[in-house]
Amino acid sequence: MVSLEWLQRPVLRDPVALIAFQGWGDAGESASQAAQAFIEGLGGELIAVMDPDSHFDFQVRRPMVSLDSAGIRDISWPRNEIHVIRGAERDLVLVVGEEPHYRWKRFTRELVEALQTLGVTRAVTLGAFIGQVAHTLPVPLVGSATRPDALTLHGLLPSGYEGPTGIVGVLNHALGGAGIDVISVWAAVPHYLSNQEYPPATEALAMKASELVGVTLEVGELTRASRDFLSTVNEAIEGNDELQEYVERLEMEADEEIVRGTDLVEQIEDFLRDQG
Repeated sequence: MVSLEWLQRPVLRDPVALIAFQGWGDAGESASQAAQAFIEGLGGELIAVMDPDSHFDFQVRRPMVSLDSAGIRDISWPRNEIHVIRGAERDLVLVVGEEPHYRWKRFTRELVEALQTLGVTRAVTLGAFIGQVAHTLPVPLVGSATRPDALTLHGLLPSGYEGPTGIVGVLNHALGGAGIDVISVWAAVPHYLSNQEYPPATEALAMKASELVGVTLEVGELTRASRDFLSTVNEAIEGNDELQEYVERLEMEADEEIVRGTDLVEQIEDFLRDQG
């Protein structure tokens, strides 16, 4: 049984896909929120949904009950959706949602087939990992691609990671196997701030995604959220000498050789193995 339901099948112009999932590999919800920023900022049009019955354990990810203003109850199920954003030069296909629990092969096969139906030949996937990085420094970005030269072109540190993977890794492989060029971008989130949303990584991923997909996104709101967050963090640690010393130590270690070298790659690899 096919789990993807088309609401409409538009004819698109030179479409490129942007993909992110909540859950594993989404530290600080940075990747999923970066993708969502495109939908909210550019007005995405919902064109397809995945039936959650085939892919979720509802005892692990339970549906949510809510009340509207009239007191009527509604139930929200975990969803994976495909949106389209019409652009001046090209159209953008957004795949957003939650990492599924079951039937990953069928899940990725149906998504790949849907993207092929829409005419997608390039895709960008987003992720975020927990790293030994300081919040006072620019967010480091690590990448992988079907064409390694694309990483150098866009200033991304390559990763030779081997180990447990998530739905993004499986989808990257499936897309590449189907002849779709893929570049995957991962942001490093400070481990001492990873138990909450991390707006700086969201901003960094959104800006890099905008560059990669060739679609302009106004990031003013993301920048303000990032600055407000960092200001709050700085105020919170002002009176904590131990934490201040720790952040300063991270800053000292983050010279060009370390941040742009193998140390950061090892961090993402350790993070993904731990999550597996």
